[in-house]
Amino acid sequence: MNASMINAMVSMNALQQKLDLISDNIANLNTVGYKKKEATFEDLLTNLKQQPEAFNLPGRLTPLDFNQGWGTRLAMIQPNLTQGAMKATELNTDLAIEGNALFEVEVDGAGNRAYTRNGSFQLTMAANGDTILATENGYPVVANLVDENGNITEGHIVLPEGYELKVNSDGTVQGVSAGGTINLGSIKLLQATRPAALTPVADNLFAIADGVNVDDVVQNITPSLDNHIALRQGYLEQSNVELTDEMTELINVQRAYQLTARALSSSDTMMGLANTMRA
Repeated sequence: MNASMINAMVSMNALQQKLDLISDNIANLNTVGYKKKEATFEDLLTNLKQQPEAFNLPGRLTPLDFNQGWGTRLAMIQPNLTQGAMKATELNTDLAIEGNALFEVEVDGAGNRAYTRNGSFQLTMAANGDTILATENGYPVVANLVDENGNITEGHIVLPEGYELKVNSDGTVQGVSAGGTINLGSIKLLQATRPAALTPVADNLFAIADGVNVDDVVQNITPSLDNHIALRQGYLEQSNVELTDEMTELINVQRAYQLTARALSSSDTMMGLANTMRA
Protein backbone atom coordinates (compact mmCIF):
# COMPACT_ATOMS: atom_id res chain seq x y z
CA MET A 1 0.00 0.00 0.00
CA ASN A 2 2.90 2.33 0.66
CA ALA A 3 4.08 1.70 -2.89
CA SER A 4 0.67 2.58 -4.34
CA MET A 5 0.53 5.78 -2.29
CA ILE A 6 4.00 6.83 -3.46
CA ASN A 7 3.07 6.02 -7.06
CA ALA A 8 -0.10 8.13 -6.84
CA MET A 9 1.62 11.04 -5.09
CA VAL A 10 4.44 11.23 -7.64
CA SER A 11 2.02 11.02 -10.56
CA MET A 12 -0.20 13.74 -9.08
CA ASN A 13 2.81 16.04 -8.84
CA ALA A 14 3.64 15.46 -12.52
CA LEU A 15 0.01 16.03 -13.56
CA GLN A 16 -0.06 19.28 -11.56
CA GLN A 17 2.97 20.49 -13.52
CA LYS A 18 1.17 19.58 -16.74
CA LEU A 19 -1.88 21.58 -15.61
CA ASP A 20 0.33 24.59 -14.89
CA LEU A 21 1.86 24.32 -18.37
CA ILE A 22 -1.55 24.16 -20.06
CA SER A 23 -2.80 27.15 -18.08
CA ASP A 24 0.28 29.11 -19.13
CA ASN A 25 -0.43 28.31 -22.78
CA ILE A 26 -4.07 29.37 -22.49
CA ALA A 27 -3.09 32.59 -20.70
CA ASN A 28 -0.85 33.50 -23.66
CA LEU A 29 -3.44 32.76 -26.32
CA ASN A 30 -3.28 36.36 -27.58
CA THR A 31 0.40 37.06 -26.88
CA VAL A 32 2.22 38.13 -30.04
CA GLY A 33 4.85 35.60 -31.14
CA TYR A 34 4.18 33.24 -28.23
CA LYS A 35 5.16 29.61 -28.79
CA LYS A 36 3.24 27.05 -26.80
CA LYS A 37 5.10 24.85 -24.35
CA GLU A 38 5.07 21.08 -24.62
CA ALA A 39 5.98 18.68 -21.83
CA THR A 40 7.68 15.30 -22.01
CA PHE A 41 7.24 12.78 -19.20
CA GLU A 42 9.15 9.64 -18.32
CA ASP A 43 8.63 6.67 -15.99
CA LEU A 44 10.50 6.55 -12.74
CA LEU A 45 12.29 3.44 -11.52
CA THR A 46 10.42 0.24 -12.35
CA ASN A 47 11.05 -2.83 -10.22
CA LEU A 48 10.48 -6.46 -11.20
CA LYS A 49 8.77 -8.21 -8.32
CA GLN A 50 8.67 -11.98 -7.81
CA GLN A 51 5.64 -13.66 -6.29
CA PRO A 52 6.12 -16.31 -3.59
CA GLU A 53 6.09 -19.91 -4.80
CA ALA A 54 2.75 -20.40 -3.02
CA PHE A 55 1.10 -18.36 -5.78
CA ASN A 56 2.11 -20.97 -8.36
CA LEU A 57 -1.25 -22.76 -8.36
CA PRO A 58 -2.71 -25.13 -11.00
CA GLY A 59 -4.67 -23.31 -13.65
CA ARG A 60 -3.01 -19.96 -12.99
CA LEU A 61 -2.63 -18.11 -16.30
CA THR A 62 -0.78 -14.98 -15.22
CA PRO A 63 3.01 -15.07 -14.69
CA LEU A 64 4.39 -15.04 -11.18
CA ASP A 65 6.59 -12.00 -11.75
CA PHE A 66 5.12 -8.52 -12.10
CA ASN A 67 6.38 -4.96 -12.66
CA GLN A 68 5.99 -2.33 -9.99
CA GLY A 69 6.24 1.29 -11.14
CA TRP A 70 6.83 4.42 -9.09
CA GLY A 71 4.93 6.98 -11.14
CA THR A 72 6.13 9.48 -13.73
CA ARG A 73 8.00 12.75 -13.63
CA LEU A 74 8.31 15.79 -15.87
CA ALA A 75 11.44 15.23 -17.95
CA MET A 76 11.54 18.24 -20.26
CA ILE A 77 9.65 21.33 -21.39
CA GLN A 78 10.33 22.63 -24.88
CA PRO A 79 8.72 25.25 -27.12
CA ASN A 80 6.71 24.30 -30.17
CA LEU A 81 8.12 26.55 -32.90
CA THR A 82 5.43 25.95 -35.50
CA GLN A 83 4.23 28.99 -37.46
CA GLY A 84 1.50 31.17 -36.01
CA ALA A 85 -1.05 33.16 -38.00
CA MET A 86 0.01 36.49 -39.55
CA LYS A 87 -1.89 39.66 -38.69
CA ALA A 88 -1.49 42.88 -40.68
CA THR A 89 -0.80 46.00 -38.62
CA GLU A 90 0.52 48.43 -41.28
CA LEU A 91 3.18 49.64 -38.79
CA ASN A 92 6.65 49.75 -40.32
CA THR A 93 8.27 48.72 -37.02
CA ASP A 94 6.22 45.51 -36.80
CA LEU A 95 8.02 42.49 -38.23
CA ALA A 96 6.94 38.88 -38.57
CA ILE A 97 9.13 35.90 -39.37
CA GLU A 98 7.86 33.47 -41.96
CA GLY A 99 9.56 30.14 -41.39
CA ASN A 100 11.80 28.66 -38.71
CA ALA A 101 13.90 31.50 -37.32
CA LEU A 102 14.28 33.78 -34.30
CA PHE A 103 15.16 37.40 -33.65
CA GLU A 104 18.16 38.09 -31.41
CA VAL A 105 18.10 40.90 -28.85
CA GLU A 106 20.49 42.31 -26.26
CA VAL A 107 19.10 42.02 -22.75
CA ASP A 108 21.76 43.94 -20.82
CA GLY A 109 24.85 46.09 -21.16
CA ALA A 110 27.11 43.06 -20.79
CA GLY A 111 26.08 41.81 -24.23
CA ASN A 112 23.99 38.85 -23.06
CA ARG A 113 21.57 37.71 -25.75
CA ALA A 114 18.06 36.33 -25.87
CA TYR A 115 15.79 35.18 -28.69
CA THR A 116 12.17 35.81 -29.60
CA ARG A 117 9.50 35.50 -32.28
CA ASN A 118 7.77 38.66 -31.06
CA GLY A 119 8.38 41.24 -33.76
CA SER A 120 6.39 44.03 -32.13
CA PHE A 121 9.32 46.46 -32.23
CA GLN A 122 9.56 50.21 -31.79
CA LEU A 123 12.02 53.02 -32.38
CA THR A 124 13.63 54.11 -29.16
CA MET A 125 16.50 56.35 -28.13
CA ALA A 126 19.73 54.67 -27.08
CA ALA A 127 22.05 55.97 -24.37
CA ASN A 128 24.20 57.75 -26.98
CA GLY A 129 21.17 59.50 -28.49
CA ASP A 130 20.78 57.29 -31.57
CA THR A 131 17.32 56.15 -32.63
CA ILE A 132 17.47 52.35 -32.71
CA LEU A 133 15.10 49.45 -33.32
CA ALA A 134 14.20 47.69 -30.05
CA THR A 135 11.54 45.55 -28.42
CA GLU A 136 8.64 46.97 -26.43
CA ASN A 137 10.70 46.36 -23.29
CA GLY A 138 13.65 48.33 -24.66
CA TYR A 139 15.91 45.43 -25.69
CA PRO A 140 17.90 46.45 -28.82
CA VAL A 141 17.48 44.21 -31.86
CA VAL A 142 20.78 42.73 -33.03
CA ALA A 143 21.70 43.43 -36.64
CA ASN A 144 24.54 42.62 -39.02
CA LEU A 145 26.36 45.75 -40.20
CA VAL A 146 28.89 46.14 -43.00
CA ASP A 147 31.74 48.63 -42.44
CA GLU A 148 33.69 50.58 -45.05
CA ASN A 149 36.09 47.68 -45.57
CA GLY A 150 33.32 45.19 -46.20
CA ASN A 151 33.69 43.48 -42.81
CA ILE A 152 30.51 42.28 -41.10
CA THR A 153 30.05 43.27 -37.48
CA GLU A 154 27.15 43.06 -35.06
CA GLY A 155 25.35 46.17 -33.91
CA HIS A 156 21.99 47.91 -33.92
CA ILE A 157 19.69 49.31 -36.59
CA VAL A 158 20.21 53.08 -36.29
CA LEU A 159 17.62 55.20 -38.13
CA PRO A 160 18.80 58.75 -38.95
CA GLU A 161 16.41 61.64 -38.46
CA GLY A 162 14.14 62.30 -41.44
CA TYR A 163 14.20 58.70 -42.69
CA GLU A 164 11.54 56.01 -42.60
CA LEU A 165 12.26 52.38 -41.87
CA LYS A 166 12.01 49.82 -44.67
CA VAL A 167 12.66 46.12 -44.10
CA ASN A 168 12.92 43.79 -47.08
CA SER A 169 11.92 40.13 -47.08
CA ASP A 170 15.60 39.06 -47.00
CA GLY A 171 16.16 40.98 -43.75
CA THR A 172 18.04 43.94 -45.21
CA VAL A 173 17.05 47.28 -43.72
CA GLN A 174 16.99 50.64 -45.47
CA GLY A 175 16.26 54.22 -44.53
CA VAL A 176 13.98 55.94 -47.02
CA SER A 177 13.51 59.71 -47.44
CA ALA A 178 12.71 62.19 -50.17
CA GLY A 179 16.43 62.59 -50.76
CA GLY A 180 17.11 58.91 -51.41
CA THR A 181 17.70 55.55 -49.76
CA ILE A 182 20.51 54.46 -47.45
CA ASN A 183 21.45 50.97 -46.24
CA LEU A 184 21.23 50.42 -42.50
CA GLY A 185 22.30 46.77 -42.27
CA SER A 186 20.25 43.59 -41.94
CA ILE A 187 18.22 42.01 -39.15
CA LYS A 188 20.11 39.10 -37.62
CA LEU A 189 18.11 35.87 -37.68
CA LEU A 190 18.96 32.54 -36.15
CA GLN A 191 17.48 29.09 -36.62
CA ALA A 192 16.96 26.81 -33.62
CA THR A 193 18.61 23.44 -34.21
CA ARG A 194 17.89 22.26 -30.65
CA PRO A 195 14.60 23.85 -29.54
CA ALA A 196 14.63 21.81 -26.32
CA ALA A 197 17.67 23.80 -25.15
CA LEU A 198 15.74 27.11 -25.38
CA THR A 199 14.50 28.15 -21.96
CA PRO A 200 11.43 30.44 -21.80
CA VAL A 201 12.14 33.51 -19.65
CA ALA A 202 10.38 36.81 -18.97
CA ASP A 203 9.13 39.24 -21.66
CA ASN A 204 8.33 36.43 -24.14
CA LEU A 205 12.02 35.66 -24.66
CA PHE A 206 14.07 32.48 -24.89
CA ALA A 207 17.48 32.10 -23.28
CA ILE A 208 20.23 29.50 -23.42
CA ALA A 209 21.47 28.14 -20.10
CA ASP A 210 25.00 28.82 -18.93
CA GLY A 211 27.42 26.09 -19.92
CA VAL A 212 25.55 25.21 -23.11
CA ASN A 213 27.31 25.93 -26.39
CA VAL A 214 25.20 28.55 -28.18
CA ASP A 215 26.30 27.32 -31.60
CA ASP A 216 24.83 23.91 -30.81
CA VAL A 217 21.41 25.45 -30.15
CA VAL A 218 21.03 28.27 -32.72
CA GLN A 219 22.76 29.01 -36.01
CA ASN A 220 22.87 32.10 -38.19
CA ILE A 221 20.62 31.97 -41.21
CA THR A 222 19.88 34.34 -44.07
CA PRO A 223 16.30 34.48 -45.40
CA SER A 224 15.96 33.13 -48.93
CA LEU A 225 13.59 31.25 -51.19
CA ASP A 226 15.60 28.07 -50.64
CA ASN A 227 15.08 27.90 -46.86
CA HIS A 228 11.52 29.35 -47.01
CA ILE A 229 12.36 32.05 -44.46
CA ALA A 230 11.33 35.68 -44.96
CA LEU A 231 10.57 38.82 -42.99
CA ARG A 232 7.20 40.54 -43.38
CA GLN A 233 7.11 44.23 -42.53
CA GLY A 234 3.80 45.53 -41.24
CA TYR A 235 2.75 42.13 -39.89
CA LEU A 236 2.83 40.40 -36.51
CA GLU A 237 2.87 36.67 -35.88
CA GLN A 238 0.15 35.59 -33.48
CA SER A 239 0.39 32.88 -30.83
CA ASN A 240 0.40 29.31 -32.15
CA VAL A 241 -1.75 28.11 -29.23
CA GLU A 242 -4.96 26.39 -30.36
CA LEU A 243 -7.61 26.85 -27.68
CA THR A 244 -9.57 23.73 -28.65
CA ASP A 245 -6.46 21.54 -28.37
CA GLU A 246 -5.50 23.02 -25.01
CA MET A 247 -9.01 22.62 -23.57
CA THR A 248 -9.15 18.99 -24.72
CA GLU A 249 -5.77 18.31 -23.13
CA LEU A 250 -6.89 20.14 -19.98
CA ILE A 251 -9.92 17.84 -19.60
CA ASN A 252 -7.77 14.73 -20.11
CA VAL A 253 -5.23 15.83 -17.50
CA GLN A 254 -7.95 16.76 -15.00
CA ARG A 255 -9.54 13.31 -15.34
CA ALA A 256 -6.18 11.63 -14.90
CA TYR A 257 -5.54 13.75 -11.81
CA GLN A 258 -8.92 12.79 -10.34
CA LEU A 259 -8.26 9.10 -11.00
CA THR A 260 -4.85 9.29 -9.36
CA ALA A 261 -6.28 11.17 -6.38
CA ARG A 262 -8.90 8.42 -6.02
CA ALA A 263 -6.14 5.79 -6.03
CA LEU A 264 -4.35 7.69 -3.27
CA SER A 265 -7.57 7.89 -1.24
CA SER A 266 -8.21 4.14 -1.71
CA SER A 267 -4.69 3.31 -0.55
CA ASP A 268 -5.19 5.44 2.55
CA THR A 269 -8.48 3.69 3.29
CA MET A 270 -6.90 0.24 2.89
CA MET A 271 -4.04 1.21 5.18
CA GLY A 272 -6.52 2.42 7.79
CA LEU A 273 -8.39 -0.88 7.62
CA ALA A 274 -5.18 -2.85 7.97
CA ASN A 275 -4.18 -0.85 11.03
CA THR A 276 -7.51 -1.58 12.77
CA MET A 277 -7.47 -5.33 12.09
CA ARG A 278 -6.97 -7.60 15.05
CA ALA A 279 -5.51 -11.05 15.09
